[in-house]
Amino acid sequence: MDHAADAHRTDLMTITRFVLNEQSKHPESRGDFTILLSHIVLGCKFVCTAVNKAGLAKLIGLAGETNVQGEEQKKLDVLSNDVFVKALISSGRTCILVSEEDEEATFVEPSQRGRYVVVFDPLDGSSNIDCGVSIGTIFGIYMVKHSNEPTLDDVLQPGENMVAAGYCMYGSSCTFVLSTGVGVNGFTLDPSLGEFILTHPDIKIPNKGKIYSVNEGNAKNWDGPTAKYVEKCKFPTDGSSSKSLRYIGSMVADVHRTLLYGGIFLYPADKKSPNGKLRVLYEVFPMSFLMERAGGQAFTGKQRALELVPKNIHERSPIFLGSYDDVEEIKALYAAEGKE
Repeated sequence: MDHAADAHRTDLMTITRFVLNEQSKHPESRGDFTILLSHIVLGCKFVCTAVNKAGLAKLIGLAGETNVQGEEQKKLDVLSNDVFVKALISSGRTCILVSEEDEEATFVEPSQRGRYVVVFDPLDGSSNIDCGVSIGTIFGIYMVKHSNEPTLDDVLQPGENMVAAGYCMYGSSCTFVLSTGVGVNGFTLDPSLGEFILTHPDIKIPNKGKIYSVNEGNAKNWDGPTAKYVEKCKFPTDGSSSKSLRYIGSMVADVHRTLLYGGIFLYPADKKSPNGKLRVLYEVFPMSFLMERAGGQAFTGKQRALELVPKNIHERSPIFLGSYDDVEEIKALYAAEGKE
Protein backbone atom coordinates (compact mmCIF):
# COMPACT_ATOMS: atom_id res chain seq x y z
CA MET A 1 0.00 0.00 0.00
CA ASP A 2 1.31 3.46 -0.90
CA HIS A 3 0.77 5.29 2.39
CA ALA A 4 2.12 8.60 1.04
CA ALA A 5 -0.40 8.57 -1.80
CA ASP A 6 -3.10 7.38 0.57
CA ALA A 7 -2.53 10.34 2.86
CA HIS A 8 -3.36 12.71 0.01
CA ARG A 9 -6.44 10.99 -1.33
CA THR A 10 -9.07 13.57 -2.13
CA ASP A 11 -11.87 11.31 -3.35
CA LEU A 12 -13.18 10.18 0.03
CA MET A 13 -16.06 7.73 0.20
CA THR A 14 -17.82 8.76 3.40
CA ILE A 15 -20.55 6.60 4.87
CA THR A 16 -23.16 9.25 3.96
CA ARG A 17 -22.00 9.31 0.33
CA PHE A 18 -21.91 5.51 0.26
CA VAL A 19 -25.50 5.18 1.52
CA LEU A 20 -26.72 7.90 -0.87
CA ASN A 21 -25.09 5.99 -3.74
CA GLU A 22 -26.93 2.85 -2.62
CA GLN A 23 -30.17 4.84 -2.35
CA SER A 24 -29.81 6.06 -5.94
CA LYS A 25 -30.05 2.41 -7.10
CA HIS A 26 -33.62 2.37 -5.77
CA PRO A 27 -35.58 5.15 -7.54
CA GLU A 28 -38.64 4.45 -5.37
CA SER A 29 -36.64 5.22 -2.21
CA ARG A 30 -37.74 8.26 -0.18
CA GLY A 31 -34.46 8.60 1.72
CA ASP A 32 -35.93 7.47 5.06
CA PHE A 33 -33.31 4.78 5.58
CA THR A 34 -30.50 7.25 4.82
CA ILE A 35 -31.84 9.66 7.43
CA LEU A 36 -32.21 6.87 10.01
CA LEU A 37 -28.67 5.66 9.40
CA SER A 38 -27.24 9.17 9.75
CA HIS A 39 -28.80 9.35 13.25
CA ILE A 40 -27.27 5.96 14.17
CA VAL A 41 -23.88 7.19 12.93
CA LEU A 42 -24.22 10.36 15.01
CA GLY A 43 -24.99 8.24 18.10
CA CYS A 44 -21.87 6.15 17.43
CA LYS A 45 -19.69 9.27 17.11
CA PHE A 46 -21.03 10.56 20.42
CA VAL A 47 -20.41 7.25 22.21
CA CYS A 48 -16.91 7.00 20.67
CA THR A 49 -16.03 10.39 22.15
CA ALA A 50 -17.54 9.46 25.52
CA VAL A 51 -15.64 6.14 25.60
CA ASN A 52 -12.37 7.91 24.80
CA LYS A 53 -12.95 10.35 27.66
CA ALA A 54 -14.39 7.80 30.10
CA GLY A 55 -11.33 7.64 32.37
CA LEU A 56 -11.03 11.41 32.54
CA ALA A 57 -14.69 12.15 33.01
CA LYS A 58 -15.17 9.58 35.78
CA LEU A 59 -17.99 8.14 33.72
CA ILE A 60 -16.97 4.57 34.44
CA GLY A 61 -18.23 4.31 38.01
CA LEU A 62 -21.30 2.18 38.57
CA ALA A 63 -24.62 3.94 38.11
CA GLY A 64 -26.08 2.00 41.02
CA GLU A 65 -28.68 0.28 38.88
CA THR A 66 -29.00 -3.21 37.45
CA ASN A 67 -30.20 -3.71 33.88
CA VAL A 68 -32.84 -6.19 32.78
CA GLN A 69 -30.17 -8.88 32.29
CA GLY A 70 -29.05 -8.60 35.94
CA GLU A 71 -25.80 -6.86 35.01
CA GLU A 72 -24.63 -3.82 36.92
CA GLN A 73 -24.86 -0.79 34.68
CA LYS A 74 -21.93 1.49 34.11
CA LYS A 75 -22.69 5.18 33.75
CA LEU A 76 -21.49 4.91 30.18
CA ASP A 77 -24.16 2.25 29.48
CA VAL A 78 -26.88 4.60 30.68
CA LEU A 79 -25.47 7.50 28.70
CA SER A 80 -25.10 5.47 25.50
CA ASN A 81 -28.63 4.14 25.78
CA ASP A 82 -30.06 7.65 26.26
CA VAL A 83 -28.08 8.94 23.29
CA PHE A 84 -29.31 6.22 20.92
CA VAL A 85 -32.93 6.32 22.07
CA LYS A 86 -33.06 10.10 21.60
CA ALA A 87 -31.20 10.00 18.27
CA LEU A 88 -33.47 7.29 16.87
CA ILE A 89 -36.71 8.94 18.00
CA SER A 90 -35.63 12.36 16.71
CA SER A 91 -34.91 10.86 13.27
CA GLY A 92 -38.69 10.63 12.81
CA ARG A 93 -38.17 7.32 10.99
CA THR A 94 -38.66 4.75 13.78
CA CYS A 95 -41.75 3.33 15.46
CA ILE A 96 -40.38 0.73 17.93
CA LEU A 97 -37.01 0.58 19.68
CA VAL A 98 -35.66 -2.41 21.60
CA SER A 99 -32.55 -1.85 23.71
CA GLU A 100 -30.59 -4.28 25.86
CA GLU A 101 -30.78 -1.75 28.68
CA ASP A 102 -34.57 -1.36 28.70
CA GLU A 103 -36.90 -4.05 29.98
CA GLU A 104 -39.77 -3.00 27.71
CA ALA A 105 -39.80 -1.99 24.06
CA THR A 106 -40.13 1.76 23.42
CA PHE A 107 -43.08 2.72 21.20
CA VAL A 108 -42.50 6.05 19.50
CA GLU A 109 -45.30 8.65 19.69
CA PRO A 110 -47.48 8.69 16.56
CA SER A 111 -46.38 12.24 15.66
CA GLN A 112 -42.72 11.11 15.38
CA ARG A 113 -43.31 7.67 13.95
CA GLY A 114 -41.67 6.14 10.87
CA ARG A 115 -41.50 2.77 9.14
CA TYR A 116 -38.53 1.19 10.91
CA VAL A 117 -37.95 -0.95 13.99
CA VAL A 118 -34.45 -0.71 15.51
CA VAL A 119 -33.03 -3.31 17.92
CA PHE A 120 -29.70 -2.46 19.54
CA ASP A 121 -27.17 -3.06 22.28
CA PRO A 122 -25.88 0.46 22.95
CA LEU A 123 -22.63 -0.61 24.61
CA ASP A 124 -21.72 -4.26 24.28
CA GLY A 125 -18.83 -5.45 26.48
CA SER A 126 -19.06 -2.46 28.84
CA SER A 127 -17.49 -4.45 31.70
CA ASN A 128 -14.26 -4.11 29.69
CA ILE A 129 -14.20 -0.29 29.78
CA ASP A 130 -11.95 -0.10 32.83
CA CYS A 131 -9.17 -2.13 31.20
CA GLY A 132 -9.25 -0.45 27.81
CA VAL A 133 -10.51 -3.43 25.80
CA SER A 134 -12.51 -2.73 22.63
CA ILE A 135 -16.25 -2.40 23.14
CA GLY A 136 -19.02 -1.57 20.69
CA THR A 137 -22.57 -0.84 19.63
CA ILE A 138 -24.61 -3.50 17.76
CA PHE A 139 -27.83 -2.77 15.85
CA GLY A 140 -30.37 -4.36 13.51
CA ILE A 141 -33.13 -2.70 11.49
CA TYR A 142 -36.50 -4.15 10.46
CA MET A 143 -39.25 -2.68 8.33
CA VAL A 144 -42.52 -2.41 10.25
CA LYS A 145 -45.20 -4.90 9.15
CA HIS A 146 -48.26 -3.02 10.43
CA SER A 147 -47.76 0.65 9.65
CA ASN A 148 -51.13 1.65 11.17
CA GLU A 149 -50.54 0.45 14.70
CA PRO A 150 -47.14 -1.16 15.36
CA THR A 151 -47.07 -4.07 17.83
CA LEU A 152 -44.43 -6.40 19.28
CA ASP A 153 -45.13 -8.68 16.28
CA ASP A 154 -43.14 -6.16 14.26
CA VAL A 155 -40.12 -6.84 16.48
CA LEU A 156 -40.43 -10.61 16.97
CA GLN A 157 -39.48 -11.48 13.39
CA PRO A 158 -36.78 -13.89 12.20
CA GLY A 159 -33.40 -12.29 11.60
CA GLU A 160 -33.56 -12.95 7.85
CA ASN A 161 -36.27 -10.26 7.68
CA MET A 162 -33.81 -7.55 8.75
CA VAL A 163 -33.19 -4.88 6.13
CA ALA A 164 -29.83 -3.87 7.61
CA ALA A 165 -27.48 -4.63 10.49
CA GLY A 166 -24.14 -3.44 11.74
CA TYR A 167 -21.87 -2.59 14.63
CA CYS A 168 -19.51 0.15 15.66
CA MET A 169 -16.33 -0.88 17.46
CA TYR A 170 -14.61 1.59 19.78
CA GLY A 171 -11.02 0.36 19.83
CA SER A 172 -7.63 1.55 18.60
CA SER A 173 -9.71 3.11 15.85
CA CYS A 174 -13.47 3.61 15.63
CA THR A 175 -14.78 1.19 13.00
CA PHE A 176 -18.35 1.05 11.64
CA VAL A 177 -19.32 -2.16 9.81
CA LEU A 178 -22.59 -2.21 7.88
CA SER A 179 -24.65 -4.42 5.60
CA THR A 180 -27.83 -3.21 3.94
CA GLY A 181 -28.50 -6.72 2.64
CA VAL A 182 -25.95 -6.92 -0.18
CA GLY A 183 -22.32 -7.22 0.89
CA VAL A 184 -20.58 -5.92 4.03
CA ASN A 185 -18.55 -2.71 4.18
CA GLY A 186 -16.29 -1.26 6.89
CA PHE A 187 -15.75 2.44 7.60
CA THR A 188 -13.17 4.02 9.90
CA LEU A 189 -13.72 7.30 11.72
CA ASP A 190 -11.24 9.99 10.68
CA PRO A 191 -11.14 12.16 13.83
CA SER A 192 -9.74 15.14 11.92
CA LEU A 193 -12.77 15.15 9.59
CA GLY A 194 -15.34 13.73 12.00
CA GLU A 195 -16.39 11.41 9.17
CA PHE A 196 -16.50 7.65 8.67
CA ILE A 197 -14.44 6.82 5.55
CA LEU A 198 -14.76 3.56 3.58
CA THR A 199 -11.64 1.54 4.45
CA HIS A 200 -12.84 -2.07 4.13
CA PRO A 201 -14.96 -2.35 0.97
CA ASP A 202 -16.90 -5.55 0.31
CA ILE A 203 -15.60 -7.62 3.23
CA LYS A 204 -15.47 -11.36 2.47
CA ILE A 205 -14.70 -13.80 5.27
CA PRO A 206 -12.18 -16.53 4.29
CA ASN A 207 -13.85 -19.94 3.72
CA LYS A 208 -11.72 -21.46 6.46
CA GLY A 209 -9.78 -19.82 9.28
CA LYS A 210 -6.96 -20.61 11.68
CA ILE A 211 -8.57 -19.09 14.79
CA TYR A 212 -11.28 -20.28 17.18
CA SER A 213 -12.79 -17.96 19.75
CA VAL A 214 -14.57 -19.32 22.83
CA ASN A 215 -14.61 -18.90 26.61
CA GLU A 216 -12.78 -22.08 27.65
CA GLY A 217 -13.56 -21.33 31.28
CA ASN A 218 -16.99 -22.87 30.60
CA ALA A 219 -15.54 -26.09 29.11
CA LYS A 220 -16.66 -28.37 31.94
CA ASN A 221 -20.30 -27.43 31.21
CA TRP A 222 -20.23 -27.82 27.41
CA ASP A 223 -22.27 -30.31 25.42
CA GLY A 224 -20.61 -33.11 23.40
CA PRO A 225 -20.38 -31.44 19.95
CA THR A 226 -18.80 -28.24 21.31
CA ALA A 227 -16.26 -30.18 23.39
CA LYS A 228 -15.40 -32.39 20.39
CA TYR A 229 -15.02 -29.39 18.08
CA VAL A 230 -12.68 -27.51 20.43
CA GLU A 231 -10.66 -30.71 20.98
CA LYS A 232 -10.36 -31.00 17.18
CA CYS A 233 -9.16 -27.37 16.98
CA LYS A 234 -6.36 -28.13 19.45
CA PHE A 235 -5.48 -31.68 18.39
CA PRO A 236 -6.44 -32.14 14.73
CA THR A 237 -6.40 -35.77 13.59
CA ASP A 238 -6.05 -35.03 9.87
CA GLY A 239 -2.46 -33.81 10.07
CA SER A 240 -3.39 -30.12 9.77
CA SER A 241 -2.05 -27.42 12.11
CA SER A 242 -3.84 -26.62 15.36
CA LYS A 243 -6.06 -23.55 15.39
CA SER A 244 -5.03 -20.59 17.56
CA LEU A 245 -7.29 -19.54 20.43
CA ARG A 246 -8.20 -15.84 20.52
CA TYR A 247 -10.86 -14.70 22.97
CA ILE A 248 -11.31 -11.06 23.95
CA GLY A 249 -14.64 -11.44 25.75
CA SER A 250 -16.14 -8.46 23.92
CA MET A 251 -18.48 -9.78 21.22
CA VAL A 252 -17.95 -6.89 18.81
CA ALA A 253 -14.15 -7.25 18.94
CA ASP A 254 -14.22 -11.06 18.66
CA VAL A 255 -16.67 -11.03 15.75
CA HIS A 256 -14.79 -8.21 14.00
CA ARG A 257 -11.56 -10.22 14.08
CA THR A 258 -13.40 -13.34 12.88
CA LEU A 259 -14.97 -11.40 10.00
CA LEU A 260 -11.60 -10.06 8.81
CA TYR A 261 -9.32 -13.05 9.45
CA GLY A 262 -11.70 -16.01 9.31
CA GLY A 263 -12.24 -18.77 11.85
CA ILE A 264 -15.13 -19.34 14.20
CA PHE A 265 -16.73 -17.60 17.18
CA LEU A 266 -18.54 -19.92 19.60
CA TYR A 267 -20.88 -19.05 22.44
CA PRO A 268 -22.58 -22.39 23.05
CA ALA A 269 -25.31 -23.33 25.47
CA ASP A 270 -23.99 -25.12 28.55
CA LYS A 271 -25.26 -26.62 31.78
CA LYS A 272 -25.31 -23.20 33.47
CA SER A 273 -27.01 -21.45 30.54
CA PRO A 274 -29.04 -24.11 28.67
CA ASN A 275 -30.49 -21.44 26.35
CA GLY A 276 -27.15 -19.75 25.71
CA LYS A 277 -26.12 -16.31 26.94
CA LEU A 278 -26.23 -13.97 23.94
CA ARG A 279 -29.46 -12.13 23.15
CA VAL A 280 -31.16 -13.07 19.88
CA LEU A 281 -32.54 -9.75 18.66
CA TYR A 282 -29.66 -7.35 19.16
CA GLU A 283 -26.58 -9.61 19.35
CA VAL A 284 -27.13 -12.93 17.55
CA PHE A 285 -29.24 -11.63 14.62
CA PRO A 286 -27.16 -8.60 13.56
CA MET A 287 -23.86 -10.52 13.76
CA SER A 288 -25.35 -13.53 11.93
CA PHE A 289 -26.74 -11.19 9.24
CA LEU A 290 -23.27 -9.68 8.70
CA MET A 291 -21.55 -13.08 8.67
CA GLU A 292 -23.90 -14.49 6.03
CA ARG A 293 -23.61 -11.39 3.84
CA ALA A 294 -19.81 -11.73 4.02
CA GLY A 295 -19.97 -15.37 2.87
CA GLY A 296 -19.92 -17.09 6.27
CA GLN A 297 -22.51 -18.98 8.28
CA ALA A 298 -24.32 -18.70 11.62
CA PHE A 299 -25.78 -21.73 13.43
CA THR A 300 -27.50 -22.15 16.80
CA GLY A 301 -26.75 -25.85 17.32
CA LYS A 302 -30.18 -26.69 15.94
CA GLN A 303 -30.84 -24.42 12.97
CA ARG A 304 -29.65 -21.52 10.83
CA ALA A 305 -29.54 -18.60 13.26
CA LEU A 306 -31.45 -16.14 11.05
CA GLU A 307 -34.44 -18.51 10.87
CA LEU A 308 -35.05 -18.32 14.62
CA VAL A 309 -38.36 -16.69 15.58
CA PRO A 310 -37.90 -15.00 18.99
CA LYS A 311 -40.78 -15.24 21.46
CA ASN A 312 -39.70 -12.30 23.63
CA ILE A 313 -37.48 -9.28 23.11
CA HIS A 314 -34.67 -10.40 25.44
CA GLU A 315 -34.61 -14.07 24.39
CA ARG A 316 -31.20 -15.80 24.37
CA SER A 317 -29.64 -18.36 22.07
CA PRO A 318 -26.41 -20.33 21.58
CA ILE A 319 -24.45 -19.21 18.51
CA PHE A 320 -21.65 -20.52 16.29
CA LEU A 321 -20.65 -18.11 13.54
CA GLY A 322 -17.74 -17.53 11.20
CA SER A 323 -16.07 -19.08 8.15
CA TYR A 324 -18.33 -21.30 6.04
CA ASP A 325 -16.22 -24.47 6.29
CA ASP A 326 -15.56 -24.08 10.02
CA VAL A 327 -19.28 -23.76 10.80
CA GLU A 328 -19.95 -26.77 8.54
CA GLU A 329 -17.72 -28.83 10.85
CA ILE A 330 -19.69 -27.92 13.98
CA LYS A 331 -22.97 -28.55 12.13
CA ALA A 332 -21.73 -32.03 11.21
CA LEU A 333 -20.92 -32.78 14.86
CA TYR A 334 -24.43 -31.75 15.98
CA ALA A 335 -25.99 -33.77 13.15
CA ALA A 336 -23.96 -36.83 14.18
CA GLU A 337 -25.06 -36.45 17.80
CA GLY A 338 -28.70 -36.25 16.67
CA LYS A 339 -28.37 -39.61 14.91
CA GLU A 340 -26.90 -41.40 17.92
